[in-house]
Amino acid sequence: MLTEPNTNLSDTELVKCCQTNNRAAFRLLYRRYQRRVRSTLYQLCGESMLDDLVQEVFFRAWKGLPKLRKPKTFSTWLYRICWNVACDQRRAFAQLREQKQILAQQEPSLNSADLNTMHYQQLVQQGLQALTFEQRAVIVLHDLEDVPQKEIAHILDIPTGTVKSRLFHGRKALRDFLEKQGVVL
Repeated sequence: MLTEPNTNLSDTELVKCCQTNNRAAFRLLYRRYQRRVRSTLYQLCGESMLDDLVQEVFFRAWKGLPKLRKPKTFSTWLYRICWNVACDQRRAFAQLREQKQILAQQEPSLNSADLNTMHYQQLVQQGLQALTFEQRAVIVLHDLEDVPQKEIAHILDIPTGTVKSRLFHGRKALRDFLEKQGVVL
């Protein structure tokens, strides 16, 4: 019989409960992190298939929790899973894009969207999409998810200096993109 764990338990305590196959503890971790995971994946991969990607992250987390040796690093570990799922999705998008390009060569081109009707958030989203995937990941984690640079370095398995460099160049590229779109910063 599973008992509902105390909602005030720390991540470490909940992870240890999960490692004893306590599904109620995992449900609490899910509730605690699903918005962050969803937001991160939205910024990295867009709206398409977002529910499936979030589900994939937590499925991988559930499967991997028994092997997590340092429960206190749960959030970093979960963001790493997010990153891996986003990379997998990116590869799938690249393959899909290639297929669409082949099909587009066979069809007449579509009209471009009217930029004057775009919402500011859509412009930011477009700006993020214009960045390299690596720059976007760092900006999403640091500027939108408030993950410290050192933790981002650990999640992405890169030096902290590289995180700082990607932040600098990504922010500059995003600023340039928004200014080109007529946004006054």
